[in-house]
Amino acid sequence: MSLKVIYKITYPNGKIYIGKDLTDSINYFGSASDELIAKDFTREQRQSMTIRKDILLESDDAAEINRRESEFIREYQSNNPDIGYNRWPKFRS
Repeated sequence: MSLKVIYKITYPNGKIYIGKDLTDSINYFGSASDELIAKDFTREQRQSMTIRKDILLESDDAAEINRRESEFIREYQSNNPDIGYNRWPKFRS
């Protein structure tokens, strides 16, 4: 049985994306919008990038992961366009 996780991706510009992975795949880096991210980087910047993935929560309970994902998004404010790439839940300033 694999653990389910909530993770934080940090891009070189400091913006973040919070997501969940119910399979704990080492190769999964989320489903943030390619268009949003691409706007923030030049062609030259895209030639060599380091992207960091931090596990924020591990659980064997998928319901807990599903429930807590939006809590982490709000806590880290990754739905604020100035801070991150999450577009749900909608950011309210």
